[in-house]
Amino acid sequence: QVQLVESGGGLVQPGGSLRLSCATSGFNLDYYIIAWFRQAPGKEREGVSCISGTEHVTYYAESVKDRFIISRDNKKKTVYLQINNLKPEDTAVYYCAASYQDGYTLDSEEYPYWGQGTQVTVSS
Repeated sequence: QVQLVESGGGLVQPGGSLRLSCATSGFNLDYYIIAWFRQAPGKEREGVSCISGTEHVTYYAESVKDRFIISRDNKKKTVYLQINNLKPEDTAVYYCAASYQDGYTLDSEEYPYWGQGTQVTVSS
């Protein structure tokens, strides 16, 4: 079955960097968009970035486009989210999600498959 497992979260000081990983299994990654979402305490889930399956087209929310980099290695069946210059407002649980389609979208309703999330905490 489709599985997504996030890793790489942790406690980081402001200005630091993290690389989150989303290991996938149970499906052909080539045909799926993979997106990263985050949810901070008391806030709605927010889509931050996605990457298409075949041409690796990337898309970012305006709030993160200068600091986040999404990439994928289909041979390793893994999608990455590099987060630079971390800020306290980046504190959240980060989820990866998969959707069987091409193109790009950060509409969470389009994603039926989700990982369990990884916590990112930015604090000094």
